[in-house]
Amino acid sequence: MDIYTINDNKHYDIAEGTTLASLAEQIFPDGKINGQNVLAALVDHRLKELSFKMMIPHEVEFIGYDHPDGRRTYVRSLCFVLQKAVRELFPSAVLIIDYALPSGLYCELRSPALTGTVPGEVMPVDAEQIKEIRQRMNEIISRDLPFIKKKMNSEEAVEIFKANNQPDKARLVRSIGSYTVSTYFLDGMADTFYGPLVPSTGYLKTFALTQFKAGFCLQYPMDGDGARIEPMKKQAKIAATLKYHSDWCSIIGVKGIGTLNTAILTGNAVKLINLAEARHERCYAEIADRIFQQKERIRIVFIAGPSSSGKTSSSLRIANQCKVLGMNPKVIELDNYFVDREHTPRDEKGEYDFEALGAMDLELLNNQLNDLLSGKTVEIPKFNFKKGCREKGFEMTLGEKDILIMEGIHALNPEMVKSVDSSRIFRVYASALTSLSIDENNNISTSDNRLLRRIVRDNRVRGITPEETIQRWHSVRRGENRNIFPFQENADAEFNSALIFELPMLKYYAEPLLRRISPSSPAYTEATRLLKFLDYIVALSPDEIAAIPPTSIMREFIGGQTL
Repeated sequence: MDIYTINDNKHYDIAEGTTLASLAEQIFPDGKINGQNVLAALVDHRLKELSFKMMIPHEVEFIGYDHPDGRRTYVRSLCFVLQKAVRELFPSAVLIIDYALPSGLYCELRSPALTGTVPGEVMPVDAEQIKEIRQRMNEIISRDLPFIKKKMNSEEAVEIFKANNQPDKARLVRSIGSYTVSTYFLDGMADTFYGPLVPSTGYLKTFALTQFKAGFCLQYPMDGDGARIEPMKKQAKIAATLKYHSDWCSIIGVKGIGTLNTAILTGNAVKLINLAEARHERCYAEIADRIFQQKERIRIVFIAGPSSSGKTSSSLRIANQCKVLGMNPKVIELDNYFVDREHTPRDEKGEYDFEALGAMDLELLNNQLNDLLSGKTVEIPKFNFKKGCREKGFEMTLGEKDILIMEGIHALNPEMVKSVDSSRIFRVYASALTSLSIDENNNISTSDNRLLRRIVRDNRVRGITPEETIQRWHSVRRGENRNIFPFQENADAEFNSALIFELPMLKYYAEPLLRRISPSSPAYTEATRLLKFLDYIVALSPDEIAAIPPTSIMREFIGGQTL
């Protein structure tokens, strides 16, 4: 049977039923790829564990930690080791892997759930207990225990998860409606993880546990470097925003996808939409209240956030709330201050770097803001993106009740307006910081959430295919890591644009777009991963989507916005 491997551009004649692990041993005798352990493989662009048996000809690419899917495989496996360690040390506690922090995954120990939807109370852990968990994880890793995958009858799996005090996991399995479910076993302990695991615990030597709030942060290797731990960044404001949203999800009884699916299947989707939108409106009003309380000092509001975070809608809705309070907001985009195309800096590949701070005319921006603050009239430029140059815009003066609202990726970077009195500026950070989980120990990536938003919007508004959006995403993320995330804590207010109903809504729009991507496309692996994730979610119906108000952030992505 012929197997072609991308790593060495060779064909191998192997016996039917050969595992990927056996083939990897032939190609990588030391078990290393690019100096890192072989963790998994892409088989015809689909992610598979190394225990996968090949029965027909395939194209295979082995991957390590420097591949995004290799990194996810490592982290999933590490979470299972953590789960086992906690179960052995604290049998009466339930491990909750709640949400992603800048440095890892925030975890808590809770007492068993009181009812089907009300989570148990947090059981605070101290430094000594965290040390015990770390030691037990190292013991499990040193034993090099195998991860074993089995197909189980769904009802049998549900009973196991209920006995493990994992009602969200049990509810999710039931809501999917599948006859079987893939279940992983580690030394007799069963759990589910929504993607492959590494072959055994011995692969997971690099990790750390750091006490954080009432729980702890599970830290794993840095992106692309399996030997070094991601440094701990205690970004208090972002952590507080994530915690607030997580607690809110728990309060309304919709913390996991299983609970969300159940709410939709029982006809409660519109109630969730109304509740989530009311919460957003209240958050916008609170930000406007803070601006109004300092209106004698604050004349400029900057709004920043990563791609598809809803910055434009947030600018307009904050402006509306300011109007309610008697202020007169004037909204403009910082993109109008781009330098002409030929003056745009280039990246290491020689291509225009539109996300660099130097792509903006900082001198003009600073001069005009200072003129506006001093009562002068200025001509705000208008950037023509097709021609790549600034054109004549419009005149503006800031009156007594006027407030300038500007949004852009560099809005939290103090270097952007270092010549402007910072006491006159109020900064808002907006991002889709979802704290909704798949189940008790599988969180949802905020990056995936934003990618789905962008796929839907790019296709509808810009005529960009899902394939193109996926292929550009790495570059987008690189720009965010450089220009946005380092400045998150500079914000005076944080707005979480995540909505509890948005994944069921995005599934309705994104799923058919992703299914169009050809198996031969470089974007197929990522599309397949996203589709597998969406398989766990019950989609909203057209009638339920129609209930989303025209001022919702979601309308920025699916259309029908009236802001």
